[in-house]
Amino acid sequence: MLQQQKTRIFKTGSTLITESPEMRELTVGQIQDLLKHSYPELAHATVRETPQPDGTLLIEWLSQAGRKG
Repeated sequence: MLQQQKTRIFKTGSTLITESPEMRELTVGQIQDLLKHSYPELAHATVRETPQPDGTLLIEWLSQAGRKG
């Protein structure tokens, strides 16, 4: 019996991104690398994965406080 992969939802700040079929084969790290050009805060963010009651997997990137300059 094949286990169906859970749909992943990625969150950075208030932005939610539902994975497309093309993203299913990518790891979280690969998606983070892909998105950090549009969301530079992902470069040093911490990842938190939370299973949701509906079976989806919420993957949040939590920005790290840093210094400017």
